[in-house]
Amino acid sequence: MLEPLLPVTVLGRPSWGRRKLIDGIRWRVRTGAPWRDLPLQYGPWQTVYGLFRRWQRDGIWPGLLTRLQARADVAGLITWEVNADST
Repeated sequence: MLEPLLPVTVLGRPSWGRRKLIDGIRWRVRTGAPWRDLPLQYGPWQTVYGLFRRWQRDGIWPGLLTRLQARADVAGLITWEVNADST
């Protein structure tokens, strides 16, 4: 579950909800589309971008990745292997 790992505050109106905003960020990162092309179902693109950018400046994304990896490692879901390519 991602919720306990997220910061408490969020940009935007409560009507959009944090989940929709994060889903909007995921959609944009997955598709590579411009922020302005974000479907309205995720909220106004400015609000979604504002959340993404603020968390980027505050270092939230790398910290979130680290905590998710730690959880997966404890659960045995990650196999850490070192591979060397001789080429």
